[in-house]
Amino acid sequence: MLVFPNAKLNLGLYVTQRRPDGFHTLESVFLPLPWTDALEILPAPAGQATSLTLTGRPIPGEPATNLCLRAYELLQADFPQLPPAQIYLHKIVPIGAGLGGGSADAAFALKATNELFGLNLSVEALESYARYLGSDCAFFIRNQPVLAVERGDVFEEISLRLAGTSCVVVYPNLHISTGEAYARITPQLPEHPLREALVQPMSMWRNTVSNDFETALTPAHPVLAEIKQQFYAAGATYASMSGSGSAVYGLWENEQPPTLAWPAEYTVWQGVL
Repeated sequence: MLVFPNAKLNLGLYVTQRRPDGFHTLESVFLPLPWTDALEILPAPAGQATSLTLTGRPIPGEPATNLCLRAYELLQADFPQLPPAQIYLHKIVPIGAGLGGGSADAAFALKATNELFGLNLSVEALESYARYLGSDCAFFIRNQPVLAVERGDVFEEISLRLAGTSCVVVYPNLHISTGEAYARITPQLPEHPLREALVQPMSMWRNTVSNDFETALTPAHPVLAEIKQQFYAAGATYASMSGSGSAVYGLWENEQPPTLAWPAEYTVWQGVL
């Protein structure tokens, strides 16, 4: 079975408090972004163990810790009838970019395994497995815009009118680890509640919708502010860093974005939400 795990964007991201369990309480809107990896899961030939083949962008860490493999093994622990599998992941979405690419791969591995082998797991059950793998993995099970709260794994419905909005995402070849991002954060309540801010016209978001990680990371990585400023200079209605960085995106509400020049080492995605 071949599937295409998509990335996500964060519209606003507030880190409001540190939790007793070591995690943080968040408030953010998660939005599917049609920038995808490619993932294939097949039954392994008789006598072969489960294997993982990685191509495309290099993925840090040992293959044994890859979230796709962990997702399959997590289901296999509860469904011993699952046979060994061949898993192929072609990585396209940048890593350490705040786009949720690894979490998407894990969630799509759960969904593909469920469908391929007829496990008949409900959406709620798949979300439960996904939460075990990572805080934002569960978002990619339903894969629709939500207001994410708690650890980023509790979802509330939200209505957004973004269909047809043009989007450009720039990854400046800068890997920002989650550890670095959180080390620079001071939890605080947002000045503007996110749900209330996002019902206002997009032209107002520039002053009311922000990303705490962007504020914390920009002094050490000024390229983030430089990309954002290029978007605004090119007429973007709204621009922000996504997640814990380092991808920065611009949205054009009522027009096509102009052609922008970026350094050769940058990775750029452009499309329509």
